[in-house]
Amino acid sequence: LGNGGSTLHVLRCLEDLYGDKWTSFIVLLIHSGGYSQRLPNASALGKIFTALPFGDPVYQMLELKLAMYIDFPSHMKPGVLITCSDDIELYSTGVAETVTFDKPGFTALAHPSDLAVGTTHGVFVLDPASFSGKGGLEYTSCRRFLHKPDVETMRQCGAVHVRGSCSQLRSSGDHSDSEVNSECVYTDSIFYMDHSTAKQLLTFYKQMGPLCCEIDAYGDFLQALGPGATQDYAKNTSSITKEESRLVEVRQKLYSLLKGTMLNVIVLNNSRFYHIGTTQEYLFHFTSDSKLKFELDLLSVAFSIFSGKAGTLEQSASIIQSILEPGCFVGPGSVIEYSRIGPEVSVGQNSIISGSHINLKVDIPSNCFLSSLSIKMNNHVKYVSMVFSVDDDLKKNVKLLSDIHSLQFYGVSLLECLDLWGVKVSDQLFSGENTRLGLWTARIFPVCSTLSESVRMSLKMLNSVQHMSAFKLNGFELLSVEEMLTYKDVEDMLKFRNQIYDEIHLQRQKEKSDL
Repeated sequence: LGNGGSTLHVLRCLEDLYGDKWTSFIVLLIHSGGYSQRLPNASALGKIFTALPFGDPVYQMLELKLAMYIDFPSHMKPGVLITCSDDIELYSTGVAETVTFDKPGFTALAHPSDLAVGTTHGVFVLDPASFSGKGGLEYTSCRRFLHKPDVETMRQCGAVHVRGSCSQLRSSGDHSDSEVNSECVYTDSIFYMDHSTAKQLLTFYKQMGPLCCEIDAYGDFLQALGPGATQDYAKNTSSITKEESRLVEVRQKLYSLLKGTMLNVIVLNNSRFYHIGTTQEYLFHFTSDSKLKFELDLLSVAFSIFSGKAGTLEQSASIIQSILEPGCFVGPGSVIEYSRIGPEVSVGQNSIISGSHINLKVDIPSNCFLSSLSIKMNNHVKYVSMVFSVDDDLKKNVKLLSDIHSLQFYGVSLLECLDLWGVKVSDQLFSGENTRLGLWTARIFPVCSTLSESVRMSLKMLNSVQHMSAFKLNGFELLSVEEMLTYKDVEDMLKFRNQIYDEIHLQRQKEKSDL
């Protein structure tokens, strides 16, 4: 469906549940996250339930979102506020300045960003007649919305501004070393639509019937708005996950529906927009001296048991609701969440360990991504652990078996890895559509009867690749990440998290009583 399709589906559900009453509601709609292929530890439960390294017990992204938007409802007319689950918006305004969502059509928040950031987000072409660039908060209108534009397009459309004198629209110019005079664009985050607009979209959805393609709430809704909008974007399918045959037709219909609708923009000059949707962003914001870590006071050890000697936990590591036994080592820049780490475990730097129980003697290499899932097959609970490099591209795929040599697992050709593991190349190697062959659909991870055993097997697979030594997976049922999510047993995964929570809670109570 895409986040646009899911938005339309939610509107339909609201009407089914509440009839006409829903038109008086103030609705917060958070997209919980799709496949999360760039941050797979969030794939099973959704990015909205990503654990954050602060709070006692730890907060999840959902709680942070609710806290950030707590003041909005009292300054909103009935309508729908739409946000993603992997971004954080922090801003400051004057005492008398208020973020208000009360205009017809769409209203979006805008944040000053570097031009490089603009190439991966939505960019507003602001109306120079209504935008001065002064103050912390300014209401203005948008002539056009650009979705992931290149720098040349931003300049041609007049989207580039100069910090400190933002009313000067720049089509060219040199970069300045000064932050104040550097170039910027205004990028998107959350947006609101009033109820008449939401009802228009709902009527469109009913007329369309079952959706046959992915719709993007940002790219496909917002690009149709503003007096400068054109429908050229409808035929550009370069930035979408799947290119369905009817997508262009659906986009053209949406453009016809929304053409002429206002796109109001609330410019927040004193704001920062943080994206935590990839392994690299996740590691950077949680472990480095990032601005986000400073602003939210993120912790190195959040609601965890760690009683090791000094030096066994690097200061820049991040431990979230986990139990680390004395003697283990966690390298700099690594994140451990919802896991039990045994005394003879050494974790390298810049690694992510999620939902795992590691009770063997092992050195986990740097840049390792390890995430364990409970699955249910034939009414029996089993376990599978996926292991990759944090740099592996799980979205990349090829169409032919003869091309799988171009896929990389931990820097090694997947074809070589399959040979080391004794896995045959055939049509049965990949799950799902046979034209989407990649790490996401490769059936390479063994199903095991215990959580710790699944971790041990996956780490042996990784070890065989790193040392170019055979480790045969004969006799195991093998699943792809795609299939792991199909068979996931969320109840059992939460049971494991709750066991860790209870143990930490009891330890805290014991420590208090000993004082």
